[in-house]
Amino acid sequence: MHPSMLSWFTLFVLCSSGARVLSSSLGSPTLSSEALSSAYEVLNVSVSGRLHAALPLELPCFSLYDGRQVVSDEMACTTIQENYTVPTYRVDSFGAYMLPQWESCQSSDVPEECLLNSSDPTDSLAYTGVDCSLGNIPSYYIEVQEITDIQAALLFSQQTGVRLSVKNKGHDYKGRSSGKGTLSIWVSKFNADLIEWDESFTPEGCDTTYDAITVGAGVILEDVYAYADSVNRTFIGGYHQTIGIAAGWVLGGGHSILTPVYGLGIDRVIQYKVVTPDGMYRVVNECQNSDLFWAMRGGGGSAWGIVVESAHRVEPQVTLQVASLAFTPNTTTGNLADWYDLTINETYKWGMDGWGGHIVGPTLIYVTPLLDNAAANTSMQTASNFVLEQGGTAVVEELPSWYAFFQKYVTLAEAGVGPELTLGTRLLDTTLFSTEQGRTTLSNTVRAVLPFASPYIVAGTPFLYNWKNGSTSATPAWRTSLWHLSVKGQFEWNSTLAERTQVYARVSEHVDAFRTITPGSGSYFSEGDVYEPDHEYSYWGDNYPRLLEIKRKYDPLGLLQCWQCVGWQGQSDPLYQCHIKLNSSVASTMFSR
Repeated sequence: MHPSMLSWFTLFVLCSSGARVLSSSLGSPTLSSEALSSAYEVLNVSVSGRLHAALPLELPCFSLYDGRQVVSDEMACTTIQENYTVPTYRVDSFGAYMLPQWESCQSSDVPEECLLNSSDPTDSLAYTGVDCSLGNIPSYYIEVQEITDIQAALLFSQQTGVRLSVKNKGHDYKGRSSGKGTLSIWVSKFNADLIEWDESFTPEGCDTTYDAITVGAGVILEDVYAYADSVNRTFIGGYHQTIGIAAGWVLGGGHSILTPVYGLGIDRVIQYKVVTPDGMYRVVNECQNSDLFWAMRGGGGSAWGIVVESAHRVEPQVTLQVASLAFTPNTTTGNLADWYDLTINETYKWGMDGWGGHIVGPTLIYVTPLLDNAAANTSMQTASNFVLEQGGTAVVEELPSWYAFFQKYVTLAEAGVGPELTLGTRLLDTTLFSTEQGRTTLSNTVRAVLPFASPYIVAGTPFLYNWKNGSTSATPAWRTSLWHLSVKGQFEWNSTLAERTQVYARVSEHVDAFRTITPGSGSYFSEGDVYEPDHEYSYWGDNYPRLLEIKRKYDPLGLLQCWQCVGWQGQSDPLYQCHIKLNSSVASTMFSR
């Protein structure tokens, strides 16, 4: 622990008037309320005034807050309404999450939230006469600008018992970056200008050099893509403008539509700089703290520490073939089910051709760096013919770089923010595409789920990538799969507890069908079912025991916890008081391996 941080806080705890230690257990504050309030004041001084009381993004639209009359701000409310589903707007507000249900205390019978109607943010029924509350948003947050800010937060939690949460950009499908009553470590603006390219980057303490880009915790993908393009490089990353790379995306695996050829994010990261839960600032790579490096290459979430920066291998600028296909579904002819059949039948060949991309119902956007335009058209011919027969559009074009593709396609097709939705996902094994029996089984399963939702397909597994066995800690199922499939459920701003519970349960139920046909496979830590059964095996396979050992080494007090992360203590932990507790038959079912 940083010596100066230890001295200021220990002095406060021992000498301040009214400070009485109540308990030593992590889970509830260990100081009296008066002393805790004083402790927050001291913490604020120690972080140079960067401690803030949190407020909901939507508060200016409301005239009631926590049962008290407040003055609404019409001008501010209008700005919020106009930008409610704009990711570049939401990312700048601590109180805004990309999926707003995690701003809400969903487990409460009486609404504890401050939400607008994402379908129509001007709908006054959402805020007129409605009592706005903080819900599941952390009570306080530190807007991190210095490493010592992180160290202060960790020590504060250790000494007071106040639980911690960690937030970057708010892309969070499982409520891991929020938490009622927590102190949040907000890194969204920390090192946000750090993007550096070095064609001979050497991880500290190592001899090997790499063509690499280093990024700070607060850097967003869109800026990295633009920078990489400016130096004639390709950064392998996710499918969204505002994803945080270093302190989020890469830790759980990090899929990309370039992953089939170039690997997952965890295959490409070569160094982290991180503050671990014991307060130590560490360099983490293959040559020092190598056990932690392995854990952070797929171990997921904020369980391992707070990332300050990370370095990633890059590729030369690549020419891409892009396939963009779309048609309108016809319920009479059932052409959507036929379309999914076709994509299943073509997927193994597409995988061999290096294609990666997304299938969202009747649309497909794929890229490959391995083919020329003539070969790409041939590869996509069957799909193009089908789409054109349905009266749709089919384009197979060549673009000069990943950034050119990103600008033309991704900003229009990226996952929406603002709506309240949940996912359940599964990695689908190659045998479901390479054998006739597998294709038939998968087609029948997809057809059965279509009345509930159109599966969202990410062809973003490292199918052709030459992986070093055992070098990463995410489930090995990534290496033997061709699709990452998800099923979506959605809530409304005014959904009841019973309605929310039903949506979560039905998503789990429909993903069960895909779990059944993929025994021994797994799921993506960052996008899995909120109530993923047997999550330890699903996210990490046989790597979990070693991960847990490393977790206990670097976080013996369990300061950094999150939902279904390594070292998770279960849903009864008070940290998850706002998560709905599903029936045990849904939440705890074990599946055969």
